[in-house]
Amino acid sequence: MNDRPDDLDNWLQGRIDPMPPPPGTFEMIKRRARRRRYRQVAMSAAAAAAVAVAVIVIPHVTSVLRISPGSAGTNAAAAAPGRSAHAGQGTVNASGALVPAPSSTAPSSAPFRTPPVPADFAATSATFVSLKTGWVIGQAGVPGQKCATVYCTSLARTDNAGQSWFGVPAPVTGAPDGASGVSQIRFLDTENGWAFGPQLWATHDGGQTWTLVQTGGQRVISLETVGDRAFAIFATCSGTGADFAAQCSSFSLYSALAGGDSWAPVSQAVTSLGNGGQNASASLALTASQGYLLAPDGTLYSGPVSGAGAWQQAAPGPAGAASCSTGPAQSSGQPSGALLAAANASSLALACSTPAASGGGAQVFTSSDGGATWQPSGTVTGVTVTSLAAQPGGEILLATTEGVEVSANAGASWQPVVLDAGPAGFSYVGMTSIEQGVAVPADTSGHAIWFTFDGGRTWRRSPIG
Repeated sequence: MNDRPDDLDNWLQGRIDPMPPPPGTFEMIKRRARRRRYRQVAMSAAAAAAVAVAVIVIPHVTSVLRISPGSAGTNAAAAAPGRSAHAGQGTVNASGALVPAPSSTAPSSAPFRTPPVPADFAATSATFVSLKTGWVIGQAGVPGQKCATVYCTSLARTDNAGQSWFGVPAPVTGAPDGASGVSQIRFLDTENGWAFGPQLWATHDGGQTWTLVQTGGQRVISLETVGDRAFAIFATCSGTGADFAAQCSSFSLYSALAGGDSWAPVSQAVTSLGNGGQNASASLALTASQGYLLAPDGTLYSGPVSGAGAWQQAAPGPAGAASCSTGPAQSSGQPSGALLAAANASSLALACSTPAASGGGAQVFTSSDGGATWQPSGTVTGVTVTSLAAQPGGEILLATTEGVEVSANAGASWQPVVLDAGPAGFSYVGMTSIEQGVAVPADTSGHAIWFTFDGGRTWRRSPIG
């Protein structure tokens, strides 16, 4: 058989050379590659811009997702969430403002809105960490929330000095009722805050969550913040109902670092203070470097607020005011007989109440040496003094059952500021700066607090709810 390959086999087995590409092919490929690179760069830039936007938005979205209506520690009425110059205290950053959760976390094209404050919000205390940002605490009807009473503790926040308010999470509890509930609020900064009187609740995430702090059966009747810590007066009391700070027999000063809930006695000198078994209270005032405690028997104690040293007795009390004891507590926990305020580390003011039988009012004393010596100043008559604030330069403000009294000369003379705050006047006055401060009405049915922006000469009402 002839197996010589034929012509077709020769052609198939032969070498095949590729045909050269048409002229300009390689230049066209290079141009297309460049265009692809340009598109990739543009897409990367767009993605970077999207990431930058997300960096701004994510903290708010995180807040929305972490807080859900009716969850533990939230204000169900608001259905969402919400250093130290409180109004009395106070570093606020641009991301401090919380964007509360809507009624659903499902995706929505509608813009986020801060939840409204309940219409019946009854404010009992205020605190500010800057000229713009502050909180008020009070009670409001919260449908479906499990609280100690029909009403729940609620919180509202402002980021524009009271021009508007929005609801934020609050401890799930009610108004003071013996050993339970809270009525007062203090924030150190936008992260660390405490609700107290008589229980003690703490937040370290800007109010997104609240934790009940165990106090060993003692009630917290006063709390102030400064620097990197909080100071509080723990008391052994037997008062019932709204009189949580009544019938207190022993008082101790405790402190805790911001960010933690480990409270410990400040020093032996300021523990187990009393007034011979009499119904009394105590007054606490802090400055940037020094703190002061007026004990039930009128003795003044002082010490550093850095936590680096012990507090000791500073003075037995102001000369000429031997009978100036703190007296029983008011509904806020503050003393009714003597109130202490500090303008700075050495300048103090003390208001000693005059008995109602003598016409009411108060004798004001001042000290320029940290309480070592005292000088009698002016007298306010015909009113019951409920709160005291002192400013550098000699300005002193008194909240009274009639309104606010202001002195520009360390108490030598007084100017009454009559405000329509209701029949009981004000329960609290505090200054965030030389010019700006707040006053809280004693009658909470007005659903508002008051602001001053000129050192207390004039005031305006800020509705809440």
